[in-house]
Amino acid sequence: MNRKIKILVVDDSAFMRRVISDIINSDYRFTVIGTAKNGEEGLEKVRELDPDVITLDVDMPEMDGLEMLKILMKENPKPVLLISAYTKEGADTTIRALGLGAADFITKPSNIFKMNEKEIRDDIIKRILLISNISNFPSDNKKRTSKSSQDISPKDKKEQKQEQSVNSNIKKIVAIGTSTGGPRALQEVLPDLPQSLPATYVIVQHMPSGFTKSLAERLNNICQIRVKEAEDKDVLHPGVAYIAPGNYHILIEKMPYSNDLWIRLSSSPSVSGHRPSVNVMLNSLSEINSNDIIGVIMTGMGNDGCEGMKKLKSNNNAYVIAQDEKTSVIYGMPKAVIDEGIADAIVPINKIAKEIIRVVEVH
Repeated sequence: MNRKIKILVVDDSAFMRRVISDIINSDYRFTVIGTAKNGEEGLEKVRELDPDVITLDVDMPEMDGLEMLKILMKENPKPVLLISAYTKEGADTTIRALGLGAADFITKPSNIFKMNEKEIRDDIIKRILLISNISNFPSDNKKRTSKSSQDISPKDKKEQKQEQSVNSNIKKIVAIGTSTGGPRALQEVLPDLPQSLPATYVIVQHMPSGFTKSLAERLNNICQIRVKEAEDKDVLHPGVAYIAPGNYHILIEKMPYSNDLWIRLSSSPSVSGHRPSVNVMLNSLSEINSNDIIGVIMTGMGNDGCEGMKKLKSNNNAYVIAQDEKTSVIYGMPKAVIDEGIADAIVPINKIAKEIIRVVEVH
């Protein structure tokens, strides 16, 4: 008989600890080996019990989840499933936690007594099972400051980015797709892209509505390029990254009576369980008759993006970059592209920005 996956539940609410533990223990593959009411106690239990996976609340007394994550990822990295509040503040904190190394998250229902509903129970089980296989943990992020704007205020920096972008030409469209582990991966790649590079960036990160705006805002604060949540009819500019909003597909199309490109958002049905879908974005790009496209596929479960990359390769002769297995939190999405033989470069996460820059400057 296979060994059960050992789970530690960290939450300041005794009710939530009980509910989460009952959900986890209801699956024959898991066993809850301990609980903790704050981060300090959680770290002690990690050292004592050596769990395989940790479920973690953020808002706790004495030591909160963020502080626990910082110490955990330095001392003894473990897959962490964050239990997040579905609020603007909760979304901001969740993005910070994912940047610190949390593998994934679920949102608490507004009514906590609904935690026991089948959809939520199934989601918790599915995500724990997924992250329990993680063996690759990102190294500590280097300190991030915008290299071109260390001496100007955030407001001035944003205005500077907008002014510089409008007066430049787009040489390459860089389309990035990612899922589990993606926020941390984007935090590694985007800050190393110079604002002066004549490229525009469109990004699908699998994430529910309410969280992609916080992700864009956080990335914008540490990047030289401007990063924003995409809006319908945004015209693409160089030096700007557009992140698909949660619960909407993002399509890139030519503007009417113009060769300029803009973004259209769609609430059409999910594709293979995803909205936004990487394939939907890439398929739209394959129809614009451009050979100036770079496709980047990074960490994530499943194969979203593989079909779209194949179309970009055959229709547009796109240059395809895939994240390597060693640095992927989940190797599913890059592996699918690599196995199809369409990746032009297979590189670690800390070399993806350099490869993008090289291709833009050479081609």
